[in-house]
Amino acid sequence: MPRYPHDECDGPWRIQKRFWILSFTGLALVLLSGCANSGASTSGAPGGGGGGKGGGRKGAGGDVPVTVALASQKNVPVEVQVIGNVEAYSTISVKAQVTGQLTTVAFHEGDYVKRGDQLFTIDPRPLDAALNQAQANLSKDEAALGQVEANMARDAASAKYAEAQATRYAELFKSGIISKDQAEQLRANADAVAQAVNADKAAIESAKASIGASRATVENARVQLGFTSIKSPITGRTGNLTVKLGNVVMANSMELMTINQVEPIYVTFAVPEAQLTAIKTYMAVGKLPVRVRPQDDPGGEETGVLTFVDNAVDMTTGTIKLKGTFANSDHKLWPGEFVRVILRLTTQRDAVVVPNEAVQTGQNGSFIYVVKPDRTVESRAVTTGARVDQDMVVESGLEPGETVVTEGQLRLAPGSRVVVRDGRGGGGGGQRGGGPRDGGGGPRGGGQKDGGGRQGGEDGGPKGQTKS
Repeated sequence: MPRYPHDECDGPWRIQKRFWILSFTGLALVLLSGCANSGASTSGAPGGGGGGKGGGRKGAGGDVPVTVALASQKNVPVEVQVIGNVEAYSTISVKAQVTGQLTTVAFHEGDYVKRGDQLFTIDPRPLDAALNQAQANLSKDEAALGQVEANMARDAASAKYAEAQATRYAELFKSGIISKDQAEQLRANADAVAQAVNADKAAIESAKASIGASRATVENARVQLGFTSIKSPITGRTGNLTVKLGNVVMANSMELMTINQVEPIYVTFAVPEAQLTAIKTYMAVGKLPVRVRPQDDPGGEETGVLTFVDNAVDMTTGTIKLKGTFANSDHKLWPGEFVRVILRLTTQRDAVVVPNEAVQTGQNGSFIYVVKPDRTVESRAVTTGARVDQDMVVESGLEPGETVVTEGQLRLAPGSRVVVRDGRGGGGGGQRGGGPRDGGGGPRGGGQKDGGGRQGGEDGGPKGQTKS
């Protein structure tokens, strides 16, 4: 056969070609072997359930490790929890009712004062002089009344004498002893004296009226003088002093300070109008307890009773205003601060409760994964009620004593087979028992630490594959 020029290098070229073919083939086998080992590790170890919706189905990827809890039964308080605001039982704005110089301040800002305690003194001298003048006028009017009464007594005696004389002269005229002119003159004199008595009576009434006016003036002056001494109208805590000693205060135009009554004290809060019917129903049975916790002292709790329900729902917010009354003897509650309010309506007896984490929300509402005796799970639709601390009340759909899944729901689907872990983060044991910590090996038992164990089970790798 004829030889071509390239036949001299044909041998080395074929050897190089075979080398590259073998290299690529080996790399492909290594990659396939790695993927197979990874799949075997994931499916063989009991802690490696498949991801997604179907990853946990029986036979599709092994048992899914979950944390479970038992549905229990206990008495659960039915409560409404909102944020409220502390409000003083009463607030008094202290103002001067007379004009004058502030001569005394008998307290320090922030002091607790009792009802009737002295607070301020305004210069009383001008009003004291006005009172003395009014009293002098009263004495003058009383003296005038005495004079008028004396005049009336004199005129009454004169009228009595004139009347008797006129009567006698009238009899003498009838007998023809005296003339008619004399008889008429005496009658006219008697009538004049009688009118003088009537005038005296009117003068007495006028003097009495003057005395009444003078007494009113005296009383008003005495009241005005009393306003120079300002006393506390309630028991409470004083606020900031806005006018200092020595200043001139104007009547009814200047606030000196405020007093807040803090024993007892109100806590005002608003609840949704949907709670109004229940609140009215339970209030008809008895007093509803209210507990509050200050924001800066979560451990300090005060207890009071609901004492006020507003007469109308706020249309802008859809809430209704309530008030609780608290004794506040230790002054923990302070006007104006925000507090957490817990209004207890009633206690629900023998309610079924599960941990909050067990309740999931889907397109059709709330549901819970329930573990059946064969270690498969069932998706159970439930109706939830009130939340109490870390528990949730299940009103329907669950029975006491049933086992529910609290962790690991994302890898579950109805019918998934599960293995219970101890809550420290590892997978549960296999079908016939696993390690006490992080899961066992294959379905016939495995190691104690790393998923497959060093000896391995039937589904484990040669040295026990860990979960990928």
